[in-house]
Amino acid sequence: MSVSTGPILVVEDIGPVRELLEAQLRLRGYRVVTARDGQEALERIAAERPAVIVTDILMPRLDGFALAYQLRSQPQTRAIPIIFLSATYVSADDEGFALRLGVLRFMPKPVDADALFLAVSDALTGQAPAAEPVAEQEFYAGYRDRLESKLRQKSAQAARAQQQLAALPEGQRDTYERLLGETREQQAELQRELDVLNRALSQMS
Repeated sequence: MSVSTGPILVVEDIGPVRELLEAQLRLRGYRVVTARDGQEALERIAAERPAVIVTDILMPRLDGFALAYQLRSQPQTRAIPIIFLSATYVSADDEGFALRLGVLRFMPKPVDADALFLAVSDALTGQAPAAEPVAEQEFYAGYRDRLESKLRQKSAQAARAQQQLAALPEGQRDTYERLLGETREQQAELQRELDVLNRALSQMS
């Protein structure tokens, strides 16, 4: 099957966001398949090669950076266009690392629907050459830098939210408690990814 005839693969661990992206793309006439994380995405890709991959970055099991690296490391998947969407990784350094991995577009969430459709259309009609994989050492060094940077940011956000929460009267705490919970969940996910990466690096040394 050629790349141009495959479905659009949407990879997103948050159910409502995944369903919204799927619905928006289907309304434009695209055939869409979905995955909840990078590991499930690899299983989908093994079953049917997608025309374009639209993926979040921060996800359990296998995140977007690791997914892109694995795809670019295999000749049979190297040419599949990848579009990153992220609400967590939004800095210039994050985008630069994504582009070095061969990601076609890097779009912050919440993503504008028209901008996403244009990016998908460009990916389907473009003739960009297959991206060359980055060296393993370069990937792991850049990946660890991104994880450590985001973990520091989330830790600072959690500390600020905790201070603000303590200063609020009881009846006004709901929003901050929810935000604090979400930030701590993201902290935990980043720490798990960093732990996995560090174990892998220790085995390589």
